[in-house]
Amino acid sequence: MRTWRRWRRTARAHADRGPKGLSLLPWLLMGMGALSHLLGGEAANPWIGGLGLITFNTLYIAIVFRAFVPELRESRLTWTLLGCLGLLTFALAIGYGREWLLLFPLLGLAVGAVVRRGRKLTLITVPVVLGAGVVTLWRDEWDSISVVYGTFISIMVTAAILALDDTVRQLRATREELARSAVEKERLRFSRDLHDLLGHTLSVVVVKSEAVRRLAPHDLDGALTQLADIESVGRQALTEIREAVTGYREGSLSTELDRARDALSSAGIEPVVRRSGPLLEPQAEALLGWVVRESVTNAVRHSGATRCEIALDGTADRVRLTVTDDGRGPTEGPPGTGLRGLRERVATAGGTLDSGPTPRGGFRVTAELPTETPDPDGTPPRPEC
Repeated sequence: MRTWRRWRRTARAHADRGPKGLSLLPWLLMGMGALSHLLGGEAANPWIGGLGLITFNTLYIAIVFRAFVPELRESRLTWTLLGCLGLLTFALAIGYGREWLLLFPLLGLAVGAVVRRGRKLTLITVPVVLGAGVVTLWRDEWDSISVVYGTFISIMVTAAILALDDTVRQLRATREELARSAVEKERLRFSRDLHDLLGHTLSVVVVKSEAVRRLAPHDLDGALTQLADIESVGRQALTEIREAVTGYREGSLSTELDRARDALSSAGIEPVVRRSGPLLEPQAEALLGWVVRESVTNAVRHSGATRCEIALDGTADRVRLTVTDDGRGPTEGPPGTGLRGLRERVATAGGTLDSGPTPRGGFRVTAELPTETPDPDGTPPRPEC
């Protein structure tokens, strides 16, 4: 099955380039003069000439079609065919002269189609044109000197047009690749956002559900309060998911800090929040909000902590967020997807994110950002007028 699919892709690629190969076939009419010379009985050894003309046309057609398939154009067989075409052209032009000299421009078309740029083009063009000039002056003196010019123009114009076509094709392929890369990047961003949203929300729902189970037998009012909180968290999660899907979600650091206090309190962890420093750009606030959300989610899920401290401070240039708990941290297995994704996003914004155990026990997440972070597309913010 794989072989069949590979063959179909190759056949499709050859079919797409086939019409371009056909565009060089009408130039074979330049050989009609040589055919007329044979049919008019003016040529010596007409059978040899006829066989040579048929071979020339066959080689020219094979080279032209192979020249439009990159895998075949650079193959040894194509270069062998081109060499044979060159030798045959010189042999027929030397042997018959006059009308047969028009085979040189056809040789130029084949050379330009195969050798489109670079040093090879110069190394082949010079001897072909000089050789055509010598043969033309010898066989027809100055009457057919235009053939030499036509040979040179055939090589250079064909090579330039086809090289430009290759460049356009490469640019189109690059543009398509950039578009695919942008789609993959957006998918990755959305998957990270969805992971962070649902991970935090489900953690809060689990903690509050456990609180309901503990309170229900002896404190019905407290259990109802926790159920109301679960309903509120669920509605908020639905809103945030809709906003994330439409791409309009702007995280608020103050909102995330309030949610962190509530989630930590519900899990039996004492929250301590300290905030100071300058006002932040919306992009920096949103990114630090994700750091708070992920760090608190890990503390609630994995740490077994009794106290969690969130500290935000900074200068006019940089801001630092530190989330420290006195638990064991996410020691089970490798670092989570959330922290890895956050580390990449913070790095993209020009900052750093470190996480690990503290010397006195516990776990700490530290994020540093410039106060003005780039937009999500990687461009720096425009200065205000």
